[in-house]
Amino acid sequence: MKKILTLTVVLAAAFTLSSCDCFKKMAKNPDAIVVTCTPEVLVLNNGKIAADLYASIPADYFNKKAALKVTPVLFFEGGAVAGETILLQGEKVEANGMVVTSGETMSINRHIEFDYQPAMDACELKLLVEVKCKSGKCKEFTLINANNGAILTEEQLAVVAKDDEAAYALKSECGRKVAVGLNVLQKDIDFASAMATEQNNYKNVTTSVVTADLVYKINSSVLSKKATETEEVAALKESVEGYLNNDRAAQSVYVKGYASPDGPEKFNDKLSDKRSQSGLKAVQKLLAETGLNIDAAAYGEDWDGFKAAVAASDIQDKDLILQVLSMYTSSAEREKEIKNLASVFGALKTDVLPQLRRAQIVNTIDLTGKTDAEMVALIKEGRASELSLEELLHIAEAQPEVAEVALKTAAETYNDARAYNNLAITLAKQGDFDGALKALDKAAKAGSKSEELNDNYALVYLAMGETDKAAAYAQGANAEVQALAAAAKGEYAAASKNLEGYNAAIVQVQEGNLAAAKNSIANDESAKADYLRAVIAAKEGNVEAAKAALQTAISKDASLAKKAAKDVNLAALR
Repeated sequence: MKKILTLTVVLAAAFTLSSCDCFKKMAKNPDAIVVTCTPEVLVLNNGKIAADLYASIPADYFNKKAALKVTPVLFFEGGAVAGETILLQGEKVEANGMVVTSGETMSINRHIEFDYQPAMDACELKLLVEVKCKSGKCKEFTLINANNGAILTEEQLAVVAKDDEAAYALKSECGRKVAVGLNVLQKDIDFASAMATEQNNYKNVTTSVVTADLVYKINSSVLSKKATETEEVAALKESVEGYLNNDRAAQSVYVKGYASPDGPEKFNDKLSDKRSQSGLKAVQKLLAETGLNIDAAAYGEDWDGFKAAVAASDIQDKDLILQVLSMYTSSAEREKEIKNLASVFGALKTDVLPQLRRAQIVNTIDLTGKTDAEMVALIKEGRASELSLEELLHIAEAQPEVAEVALKTAAETYNDARAYNNLAITLAKQGDFDGALKALDKAAKAGSKSEELNDNYALVYLAMGETDKAAAYAQGANAEVQALAAAAKGEYAAASKNLEGYNAAIVQVQEGNLAAAKNSIANDESAKADYLRAVIAAKEGNVEAAKAALQTAISKDASLAKKAAKDVNLAALR
């Protein structure tokens, strides 16, 4: 409900008690003029504090020789900001103000706005009144005390002429309140919580495979000594032995027997089995000192190997061969059609088929990485640089306590766009939005064009109150970011459709939907959610519930006590 104030709030006392002659008659009926201010509790929206003032002056009320300046002023701790002055003048006054015509009812509407400053969280909107008459003590515009109508002394006028705290204090005493407090709930929207991390490729267990081929002669399962002494086989043995003393490594050695696909299928199946067994014996002897358990199996005709070898070869018609492979599912049909390609079969016999007559040794190594605790310990010891890029990205997400150090190390060491993007989120959650913006810029410079980067730009600009800059990014952002952009502009109905949890509750409180707001944070046990529960309870008139919720919030985050001391939404608790 709008607050109705008689003109006593701004004029009557001055007219009655001052010796400014032209106001005395007007002051006899102060209730004739009413003034309203909407809202009566100011609201922060999109970096602005706005209000609408309305006044109605009845016919034959205003003195034709009177002039009056009324200035809306927002007073706050350590300062004051004045809005546009309204100059009202009678018909016989020569000035450039708004003429109040006798015989007519006059309505005055004024919209006022102030740019928000954090110091304004606890503020009062007051009207300062200056009067001027041709006779008496107010021949020049003179500030009066609008609360009791007294004209300021020369000493007081000297004080208000300055621009310091004493001047603000005395002016505030002279002004009459039209609105008290500022609802800054919009400022509590948690934009950082909606920022999106870019994913890492970290795996605690990484798998690598080392292979070596034991090559046989055509139609043979007997291994020559030369086949077991190749550089490839020696490298595999060295790899196996190298991991034996690594307690993070688990090795699995396997022997696969194959036959080249250029003979009868049944014969080749038996041949591949024999090769797997002879290969197994050779590998068991080769790795006897490792103590590893080695398995073997036959895989028949190696059509997959054939396809890969053809694709990697310099055979002129290899595309034709690969096309034939794709046309048939039967091994016999594929072999027949390929043999019909007389122009290429010779090359296949010399360049491709010999390498498929083999027993393949496969060593699969599962390497378990550092535990999260080990990574955290390295970071706390100042040894973050010993971690890989993916480890740093992982531990930053898994352990927020070391996220900033981990991400800064990853970003600076590897110039990785993901690290810069995720660092921006960490900084934003700490309230360092300037730092977050710089990190996003570096992510973009590092080449990122991700959706996450675009959305995070929008959210950081929104958190900084730069809604115009945010709009360019929000246009292409996801539904949640677009909803938060709407909320930042006070478009709460549009915003509420695509928000959940705490941010949805903020919007719902601003809309006056307190029941929905309570549901939105029903499962949120954070300090900020408890604080919002206190605000909701206070708005419902449940002071005891509000006090209890506030105490819980402060027990989790002591800084909220200072915030609560200025919060107009919790005024009932004070």
